[in-house]
Amino acid sequence: MSPLTVFLGKFLGLSCLLMCAVLVARPKASLDAINSMMESPGLILVTGIFTMAGGAALVIGHNVWSGGALPVAVTLLGWLTLIKGVALMATPPRALTAFYQALHYPAWFRLYMAAALVFSAWLTVTAFLA
Repeated sequence: MSPLTVFLGKFLGLSCLLMCAVLVARPKASLDAINSMMESPGLILVTGIFTMAGGAALVIGHNVWSGGALPVAVTLLGWLTLIKGVALMATPPRALTAFYQALHYPAWFRLYMAAALVFSAWLTVTAFLA
């Protein structure tokens, strides 16, 4: 397994794990901030630009679809990040708000965070053991 795969697994896994832990620890403040962001097209655009750039860097630097679960997970996370960034930039704010509401994000916040925590924990442990 390449050192880049291990580094990205550690970096992405630990970053996501800590982010999710903080969001879960402060659910009201987290949801308030997310709701506020949804009302700011400029902030959504800037977030999309940075998300797209990070995703593009991951895809260019690590587009590995073989070699085990860790390389594929890192590559998949890169592609999902790139797609999310483009979607944030290209989708009209009203459509993003409708999508956010269709996900019932506030009501299912803990469920979404639990899934992200499990994936992040797996990614972190797998990368640190590689």
